Amino acid sequence: MVEWQLALLQSVWDGGINIYEPAPPTGPTKQPLETLGNFRGWYIRTEQLQHNCSWTVKHQCVDLLAEGLWEELLDDEQPDITVMDWFEDSRLDTCVYELHVWLLAADRHTIIAQHHVAPRTSGRGPPGRWVQVSHVFRQYGPGVRFVHFLHKAKNRQEPGGLRRTRVTDSSVSVQFRE
Repeated sequence: MVEWQLALLQSVWDGGINIYEPAPPTGPTKQPLETLGNFRGWYIRTEQLQHNCSWTVKHQCVDLLAEGLWEELLDDEQPDITVMDWFEDSRLDTCVYELHVWLLAADRHTIIAQHHVAPRTSGRGPPGRWVQVSHVFRQYGPGVRFVHFLHKAKNRQEPGGLRRTRVTDSSVSVQFRE
């Protein structure tokens, strides 16, 4: 039973998107991603791919101690750490999204636990449907002090600009048990 939950990511901007409805259609844009919302706390970069495609890579590293947790709690109780994200089935490719999460030690380099997923979409169903990705870290061992959350969304360059795969409601949370 969850007694208390703490949400940790900064600036979780959803752009007014409702995950219970198909993503509203959008065309290509020439606007930089940073101008389309509040991405405070996120580091954003682009990775170029072949065939006019690229990844928009967004990541942030959450300092669990700075968020009010303490070493004994993290080491002895090891509360569940849940990561969740939603991405649009943009149909730009069979893989339009990747999630990479690392639980890190105090030096920010030693990996204590990790999760990586690159879901493939079937191309069935309505375009623009939302796909949920989540993972719960349990019994990960002592020493976790940071959560490094990184996701990639595929883009394609078209004559009118960049067509993006949208991502929304990204979250990292800690759940405490009785």
